[in-house]
Amino acid sequence: MQHRTLGKTGFSISEISLGTWQVGGRWGEPFSHENADAILNAAVDGGINFIDTADVYGDGESEKAVGRLVRNRSERIYVATKCGRQLQPHTNEAYQTKALRQFVENSLRNMQLEALDLIQLHCPPTDVYYRPEIFELFDRLKEEGKILNMGVSVERVEEGLKALNFPNVTTIQLIFNMFRQRPTELLFAEAKRNDVGLIVRVPLASGLLTGKFTPQTTFAPDDHRQFNRHGEAFDKGETFSGVDYETGLAAVEELKQLFPDQPNLAPIALRWVLMFDEVSCVIPGASKPEQLASNLQAAELPALTEEQMQAVRAVYDQKIRPQVHQIW
Repeated sequence: MQHRTLGKTGFSISEISLGTWQVGGRWGEPFSHENADAILNAAVDGGINFIDTADVYGDGESEKAVGRLVRNRSERIYVATKCGRQLQPHTNEAYQTKALRQFVENSLRNMQLEALDLIQLHCPPTDVYYRPEIFELFDRLKEEGKILNMGVSVERVEEGLKALNFPNVTTIQLIFNMFRQRPTELLFAEAKRNDVGLIVRVPLASGLLTGKFTPQTTFAPDDHRQFNRHGEAFDKGETFSGVDYETGLAAVEELKQLFPDQPNLAPIALRWVLMFDEVSCVIPGASKPEQLASNLQAAELPALTEEQMQAVRAVYDQKIRPQVHQIW
C-alpha cells in the first residue's frame, strides 16, 4: 500500500482508503455491527489507515463501529466523519453554529474519542459557503481540542473552489471517476496550490464501473440506486454519478474493451483515479469483505499508459460528457 499526504493535515494516509456509506447507508441492507467489524478490520489488515464515515450512516451506528475499531487496534487509524445532513429540512437557513457544534459532540460520543481527526461539512447547500461564521466555528472547536482538522464534502466544483477561500479548510471530498472528470479542469490545480487534500468518493459510480451490472440487474427498494436515480431523495449526482443507467452500461462496455485482460473493471477504475497525483486518497465502499479485497487489488496494478488514459477520456467525451459535465 502506498501512502500520500492529506494536504495541510500532514497525515500520511493509504492511497486506497475506505468509505463506510455502504456499511451503514442506503444500499438495501440493514446495518450489521458484525458485518461492519469484519469489513473495518479487514481494511486495516489490508493496509488501510484512513476511514471516512458520517453521523447519518446507519443513524450513528457506523460511527460507533469505526470508533470501536480505533479503540481496539494498535495501528494509527485516521478517522474522518461528517456533519450537517441530519438537518431537516437540509437548507442553508438550518445551518446554525449551535446545531453543528452539537453534531460534533454527538460524533465524539458515538465514537468515544477525545478528538476527531477530520470533521467535514456534509454536502451543505451552496449558500453555506458564503457564511464565514459557519467555518469560524471549527476554529473554535479546534482550539477546544475537539477536532484536529476541518474539511468539506461537496457536490459541485464551484463549491470546492469557494471552500478554498477559507484557510481552515484542509480537505475537499468530491465525486471523481471515469464518469465524472470535470474536477481536473480547475479544482485539482487550485487545491494543490492551496495544499488542500482531495478525498475521492463514489469512484466506481455506485458500482457501475465494476462492470458487473446489466440491464436486468435489480436493486432493493431501499437502495438509493433504485429510489434516487432522478434525485428524488438527494443530489442525483450521488447515484451512478448522475449518469443515466443505460448510458452508463453502454460506456462500461466500451471501457471493458480497453482492458480485455481484466475480468473485474473495479480495480482499473480505482487505479485510474490514482493516476492523478493531486488526489490524496480514494474511498470506495464495501458492503462485504470480498468487495474490499477487490478494491485493494488496485494497489497492485501498474500505472495506466498514456494511450489508455486517452482512450478512457474518449469514452467520457463521447458517451458521458454531454449528460453530466456542466452540471457538477
